[in-house]
Amino acid sequence: METRFLGNSGFKVPALGLGTGTFGGKGPLFSAWGSTDVAQARRLIDLGLDAGMNLFDTADVYSDGASESILGEAIKGRRDQVILSTKLTLRAGDGPNDIGASRHHLIAATDKALKRLGTDYIDLLQLHHFDAMTPVESVMSTLDDLVRAGKVRYLGVSNFSGWQLMKSQAVADRHGYSRFVANQTYYSLIGRDYEWDLMPVGQDQGVGAVVWSPLGWGRLTGKIRRGQPWPEGSRLHDTAGFAPPVEEERLYRVVDALDAIAAETGKTIPQVALNWLLQRPTVSTVLIGARNEEQLVQNLGAVGWSLTAEQVAVLDDASRVTPPYPHYPYWNGMFTERNPPLVRP
Repeated sequence: METRFLGNSGFKVPALGLGTGTFGGKGPLFSAWGSTDVAQARRLIDLGLDAGMNLFDTADVYSDGASESILGEAIKGRRDQVILSTKLTLRAGDGPNDIGASRHHLIAATDKALKRLGTDYIDLLQLHHFDAMTPVESVMSTLDDLVRAGKVRYLGVSNFSGWQLMKSQAVADRHGYSRFVANQTYYSLIGRDYEWDLMPVGQDQGVGAVVWSPLGWGRLTGKIRRGQPWPEGSRLHDTAGFAPPVEEERLYRVVDALDAIAAETGKTIPQVALNWLLQRPTVSTVLIGARNEEQLVQNLGAVGWSLTAEQVAVLDDASRVTPPYPHYPYWNGMFTERNPPLVRP
């Protein structure tokens, strides 16, 4: 499998990684995603490693820590073959300090994650959200201490805005702390908000995108079609409150375009949607999910080939939206002479 640099880190990751939100199946949200046990997880990891996909992403809140524990069990005896990525800062307990990016919680949560994963270091540690109640200087200082202690090798964020990421980088630069090199972000053909602020910041600051939900919360699997009801068993029935809204006609327009290109290429709709993402600027890796072996094998078919420029243009056109001010002038050409847009929607 193709490997790419994780932002400006000098560290390479595979073009596809496996998201392990399906491991464990605890709670109303994650039980809708899947309930993979240790034996099943071990098999998925075997298939991933055989394909050259050695990045596995989890979080302390996935099934109340069960995802990390199952992942840790499944990689026993082969820690040196895998890249472990996890996230923290969301509420992970009932105590007043079991949430956020305080020094207390970052250190305690990292130690708990290390124990569940059965390892003495985490390759990529990401903040799951921005904590406005903790000074950025304290956050970056604590993260730098974790890196210097050898518990963490690389740092990333998730669900940050552009200014939050930029402020964090500025503080790190001012004090000589470790910088963020990854941004785990929602990005798909029906969710292109990443391009407005976060992609330009990523390009400027050397922060690579680690893309989650690349199939738009299951909307781009090919099972949702114009004029047809949602299929039974779709996780959108159970997670609709979490999934970002998408205008219905735009969704069908994108699916129609994917359908046509899938027919041209002999690939599936998900494979085409994933391949489009892999051609976008700043994307370091795309996290795929899988409830079973069949889904994983199908998603792995998104690599090893490339859409043509004409096919990319068709998908760009079908998924186009007008960004809000002050971004839209860059998209409609008003400022392109001196400030060319990073990408055109």
